[in-house]
Amino acid sequence: MNQQIPVITVRNLVKKFGSFVANDHLNFEVYKGEIFGFLGANGAGKTTAMRILCGLLAPTSGELTVGGYDVYTQTELIKKNIGYMSQKFSLYEDLTISENIRFYTGIYGIRRNERLKREADMLKKLNLENERNKLIASLPLGWKQKLAFSVALFHNPQIVFLDEPTGGVDPITRRQFWDHIYEAAAEGKTIFVTTHYMDEAEYCDRVSIMVDGRIDALDTPENLKKQFNAANMEQVFLKLARGAKNTE
Repeated sequence: MNQQIPVITVRNLVKKFGSFVANDHLNFEVYKGEIFGFLGANGAGKTTAMRILCGLLAPTSGELTVGGYDVYTQTELIKKNIGYMSQKFSLYEDLTISENIRFYTGIYGIRRNERLKREADMLKKLNLENERNKLIASLPLGWKQKLAFSVALFHNPQIVFLDEPTGGVDPITRRQFWDHIYEAAAEGKTIFVTTHYMDEAEYCDRVSIMVDGRIDALDTPENLKKQFNAANMEQVFLKLARGAKNTE
């Protein structure tokens, strides 16, 4: 991680839905090659902020850049230059693995020969070479998640947004998924990940913890545990979240 190069900059981000404030003056930077954890309970405002950074939702106010692009005026450039994996799962269940890849690469204008080469390399790496013609719906959840992450990286973005990517999978599969995240970060990619699993906070270079639309803490896991005199990140989160109002 190179802490000298911010690739995401957020200054006084506010997002309102009517009178409800989903994001309340958020301020942070994310650095090149960093695994940045965006933590909070359901309803804390994590997904709203992520959707804004991905160019999928307009902010109410604030100054924001992603990969050097302005969130207000360059959303299409942001979308082309990031990877994104949603918590609702981002592949089409009624298409095969290969058909999903073909559809996705068509969006990014990747040529057929390049697609076939990258597809072969990716499926070999995931041990799915013999499964390319299987429907996504027929795959175990852990396979789906790892495949969705790999497809999000297929066009070689330098920033990847993961919205609760390990939701619903078993602990062993979650740990395997994080091995893929580490590998991508080691290649210089910046990983912005939301999660409500506090043990996953330990895997991040830095974490922010949102409560009621605000960032109430932001530092390395070790520094946060010292600051809050906590044995683990679960205890840090509980100390911060006790006064939360916006939970589901």
